[in-house]
Amino acid sequence: MINLFNSRKVQWIAVMLLAAGAVFITDTLLPSTPRGIVPVVSKEVPLAKSPDMRSADSGNPVETSTPLSYRIAEYHMNVTYIPETQQLQGQQTLTWENPGSVPVNDIYFHLYPNAFASKKTTFMRESGGKLREDEAKADSGGSMELLSVKSDEGNDLTKRMTFVQPDDGNKDDHTLLKIPLTKPVGPGERVTIRTEFLVKLPVAFARMGYVDDFVMAGQWFPKVAAYERKGTRGRTEPGWDLHQYHGNSEFYADFGMYDVKIQVPANYTVAATGFPVKPAVTDKGMKTYQFYAEDVHDFAWSASPHFVYVEEPFSAPQVPGVKIKLYLDPNHQDLKDRYMYAAKKALARYSQWYGTYPYSTLSIVVPPAGGNGAGGMEYPTLVTAWGASDKDPDLELERVVVHEIGHQFFYGLVASNEFEEAWLDEGFTSYAEDKVMEAEYGDKPNLAVESSYITSPNALRKDAWAYTGHEQYAENVYTRGKLVLKAIEQQVGTKVMDRIMKTYFQRWQFKHPSTKDFQQVVEDVSKTKWDDFFNQYVYGDRMMDYSVESVQIKPQGSKGSETYESTVRIVKHGGNSPEVPIQFHFADGTSLDKTWDGKDSSIEFKFTNASPVDWVRIDPTYTLVLENKHINNFYQTELNTKWQIRWNLGLAQFLQALFGSVAW
Repeated sequence: MINLFNSRKVQWIAVMLLAAGAVFITDTLLPSTPRGIVPVVSKEVPLAKSPDMRSADSGNPVETSTPLSYRIAEYHMNVTYIPETQQLQGQQTLTWENPGSVPVNDIYFHLYPNAFASKKTTFMRESGGKLREDEAKADSGGSMELLSVKSDEGNDLTKRMTFVQPDDGNKDDHTLLKIPLTKPVGPGERVTIRTEFLVKLPVAFARMGYVDDFVMAGQWFPKVAAYERKGTRGRTEPGWDLHQYHGNSEFYADFGMYDVKIQVPANYTVAATGFPVKPAVTDKGMKTYQFYAEDVHDFAWSASPHFVYVEEPFSAPQVPGVKIKLYLDPNHQDLKDRYMYAAKKALARYSQWYGTYPYSTLSIVVPPAGGNGAGGMEYPTLVTAWGASDKDPDLELERVVVHEIGHQFFYGLVASNEFEEAWLDEGFTSYAEDKVMEAEYGDKPNLAVESSYITSPNALRKDAWAYTGHEQYAENVYTRGKLVLKAIEQQVGTKVMDRIMKTYFQRWQFKHPSTKDFQQVVEDVSKTKWDDFFNQYVYGDRMMDYSVESVQIKPQGSKGSETYESTVRIVKHGGNSPEVPIQFHFADGTSLDKTWDGKDSSIEFKFTNASPVDWVRIDPTYTLVLENKHINNFYQTELNTKWQIRWNLGLAQFLQALFGSVAW
């Protein structure tokens, strides 16, 4: 998911605030979240007659290739969109295989649309009904109702169902469902569950919903929870990974196969995960599409009568042959070349750097103006761009596309746990996104500015909902996460870092890695232990903070042959850095550069010279990407108002460096 916290517009606001001497408060960038009111959806909304779509329920998918993943879940689904009521009416047949070593007595489903059922749900309580710049509409809630749940033998399971809240005990939250099975499912055995369900879509918010006649169906079906085998992410025993839908958290699921029929009004065009099995069929004013996808862990689709469709074939090294499909809002149809270029370059770069993109399609959906609630989001083989409100957007258009395509690798293919280790997706994708934007567009990131955003550092290996609000989540998971990767790159060098990232991806694609698995790759490739670094910056909440604490000048010698003893004290207030660059400037205009290993809590430098030190600057070229308090890095000795001079000159030096690298 794209992070507004890192946008160039926000960077510009930050610079202006700093230049004005204002206190930088994250609420200025991401306003506080007022309480939203979302009513419970009535169950009395009439249902449309279901079409005859039985073939998707047959349990006989199209011919499959050799599996790339452990296909634990097999979905056959039929869904009809009812525009008059903004409902999805669906039927689902799920066949789930027990991948563990012990029998399973219960099965769990995520019912994500229920997050929008009332202001009392966990998602709404935590988010205040607001995510990024979008706010839930008080008169438009969302929900999911299971109308029928049966076993393959025809047993009714609805009376056995209970909603569970393992994270916070909130009984008003119905986003996680437990179904006791009629008999245990042994290791390697399968169980089939058939459901009929009804979804009421909200006005587009938090990745799903509608805007006028545009529809974004993300997390729209009863989705079986992830079941982790022993050893997965360090797990000591096999079991379900169970979490509710939180204000900050995204998703985590097992790989599988999806065979999905989607019925919409005949004038609609549908974009979806996977590829079309056959041409769409129109009958009685409705059009039926059928899509198939394998070795993916989610399925999303979007529909609109206004899509401008553009398709181009694309191949490159590590991209054997992909159809890139654009589903443009008419307001952006003249920008098709920009979207297509960004998609091709991103896909080529990521595949070159990390590994083969194994799917035959990549779809990009551009929501309409007012549809940002559905924009800037990733799904397997499908991403959403930003809404088409601006007819002449800046590079944010490309940045969003590049970021979301990056998630095809660091989310889609490695499939780490976004509930518990979101930085493995967002931090990694933000790091890779910067590399593409610099390589293809010359848009070099302002890491010094971005490090200054980190006003509330927290551990990266942390449950997403444990962060205090979306601002703290974003500044850590996105910004601090990518800065940690950049700091590793600075220590090992670009070539070694490239090997680290490629090794991590290729070793762990389709396997659900953990932070500890990534650390092991770093150590294997660099042939160095990284415990201290990871304990401070990944498992801990440290940032680097070095200050010029004092400068003392003592004249020595007689008049006419004076010398000066300059004593400079540097103090470490934060985490370690293997190299701390320091520049000493003398009154005669000369300067001296030194490097400190930063291991001790402080160090003193003494110089005896014909000219005294007149200022000192730590990290003069802003290479310490995890240093977030630049204001104490500069010290001027000539004037008595030392604090004011430190602020003004330190800030001036900081802004000078920033303006030199801002891409306009």
